[in-house]
Amino acid sequence: MLKLLRLSICIALLCGASFGQKKHVEIVPRAGYEQPNVEASAELRSMLEQSVNEVIASYPSGSFKPVEMAATLIDLRDPAHLRWADVRGEQSIYPASVVKMFYLAALHQQLQDGKVTSSPELVRGTRDMIVDSSNEATQYILDVLTDTSSGAELPKDEFEKWQYKRNRVNRYYASMGFKGINVNQKTFCEDAYGIEQQSRNYKSENRNALTTNAVARLLAEIALGRAVNAEHSKQMMDLLKRDPYKTSTDNDNQATGFTGKMLIDKKVAGVGLWSKAGWTSKSRHDAAYIETPDGLKFVLVIFTENHANDREPIPSVAWKVLERMRGGKP
Repeated sequence: MLKLLRLSICIALLCGASFGQKKHVEIVPRAGYEQPNVEASAELRSMLEQSVNEVIASYPSGSFKPVEMAATLIDLRDPAHLRWADVRGEQSIYPASVVKMFYLAALHQQLQDGKVTSSPELVRGTRDMIVDSSNEATQYILDVLTDTSSGAELPKDEFEKWQYKRNRVNRYYASMGFKGINVNQKTFCEDAYGIEQQSRNYKSENRNALTTNAVARLLAEIALGRAVNAEHSKQMMDLLKRDPYKTSTDNDNQATGFTGKMLIDKKVAGVGLWSKAGWTSKSRHDAAYIETPDGLKFVLVIFTENHANDREPIPSVAWKVLERMRGGKP
């Protein structure tokens, strides 16, 4: 009887240890995943640099600094031979709500792997995070992804365990070769409190950060059906789909207030738009995938800082890039 009891205890301990192993909770890329092969293009770089420089130069001298804009362009017309260019594309910048696209892709990886189970509430939260850009929904999704929750500050040892779990999404993207990014913070309408502030070291440290290169890469992989797999990429694209031709009085509408604004302003019809915007009191960003009736397919990511209320820079750059890719002169 004693031997049987000892055996039962050992089995229980082993099962518990196995269940707690990181391989059961970590987010990992699909089997056989390879980073996209993207070739730097002098032609695209010239187009992007001219477009960015012209928009900046249209402002009074010194009022829009070159360091206040970053952009990345990827041509997706030939999926086997992607071409790209960037302007300050490796600069780490606070991404505002653009980070939600990274949580979306990580969640779909977990759903595909069976490490997260879908439910009506999860579907609702995912939709609200991307379609409505809800911060509350984003907080819920990040809790699901990392098995953490907001609350009171913790003693050092407990906090370090909490922070390790919260960094789960970072480890996922690092394993795929993403660099210069930090995706471990919730988004808030106002401010973080308790352990969320502790995670920032009470000094606005450890904040989310993305590069336009990283954002463009992820959006390109989603658009090409390579993020998780084709089916999950399609589900993500459905949430990112925008109607830039609808009527809206909201200057921050994701469909009409960012890249999509140029389609209305320039009366360009029949263009498909998929995007995720982000804005704060200091930042105005957009990540967009565009398909035109004449066959253009490209990702354009534009981040601007210190011009949050200016709706013109992003659509202006987008229009110039579009015209140059068509072979015209904007």
